[in-house]
Formats: sequence, structure tokens, C-alpha cells
Amino acid sequence: MEQHHKQSATNRLKTIRGHLDAVMRMVDEERYCPDIMKQVSAVQGSLEAVNRILLQNHVETCVLRAVEEGRSEQIVDELMETLRYAPGITGPKGDIA
Repeated sequence: MEQHHKQSATNRLKTIRGHLDAVMRMVDEERYCPDIMKQVSAVQGSLEAVNRILLQNHVETCVLRAVEEGRSEQIVDELMETLRYAPGITGPKGDIA
């Protein structure tokens, strides 16, 4: 993994961990449900941002290397499968179109 992508993902995940702890406290304190839901949505958005960083790293490293090695068809299939795990990019059903 490229160092700058690793650092960015790690920093975001640490922030998410703190945010998630705060959401858990909100649940424990039985705070107003819509307020909790807003915070859960914010955590989900942050996780999607981490997924975008990971995808960018994958394209810049693994995908590029596979294309250079002549494994284009294989890596395209893998990339299409990988995109299923990034609903923030592809939509909730994993559609690329």
C-alpha cells in the first residue's frame, strides 16, 4: 500500500473509531433516535471515504501492475468484483452503469 494512502486511511479510521464511540454513548444514553441516526449516517459516509482511498490505492498499485504484466482481463474482473464493496461509488446495488 502506498504510504500516503495508508496514512490517510489510518487517520480516517481512527477518527471514525472516536465518532463511533460517541454514537455508542448516545445509544447508551437513549438519546433522540433521529439524532443518533444522523451520526450513524456520518460514520457511514466516513467509511465510504476510506473505501475510496483503498480503491484509489488498489487502482494505482495492483491494477496498474496487473495491466503492465498483461493480466488486464483478470484484473478487470477482480476490479468489478471489488466495486461491489463500494456502494458509495457504485450505488446500493453495486451497479456501475
